[in-house]
Amino acid sequence: MADARFEDGGEGPLTLRAETPEDLAVIATLVQDAVLTLGDVAWDAKARRLAFLLNRFRWEDKAAAEAENRPYERVRSLLVISDVTRVASQGIDRNDRDTVISLLDLHWTPGADGTGALELALAGDGAISVSAECLSVDLRDVTRPYRAVSGAAPHHPD
Repeated sequence: MADARFEDGGEGPLTLRAETPEDLAVIATLVQDAVLTLGDVAWDAKARRLAFLLNRFRWEDKAAAEAENRPYERVRSLLVISDVTRVASQGIDRNDRDTVISLLDLHWTPGADGTGALELALAGDGAISVSAECLSVDLRDVTRPYRAVSGAAPHHPD
């Protein structure tokens, strides 16, 4: 039996955890341009967990899709922030559960003794600010990839 090679590995769903700002940068890149409704956001104060069910553009597959001349893909993913002590938002109506929001970036600002604030920047100048005891963010794909409805990769004019 031969040794396994990188090329032999099958592509599977992502399961990542960020506990450092460097880890968070990877997750931020992967969730850029994810879309969801406010109904896809769940705040569990008792468990101190904030969860988002995203329609994530598969940035990690973009080059392969272009090389193989096939459609771009999205995938449903859970973005879960743990050890949350407070959640605030601006620029969004939290009572309108059907409002569609687009996630642009994640940024961690450290505080004292490992605490800090995670800001989720949204398209249209909206934001969600999460105070947490530590940086603990999980990203997990929960469905099979599907064809991106728009057929195009997200882009941002300079």
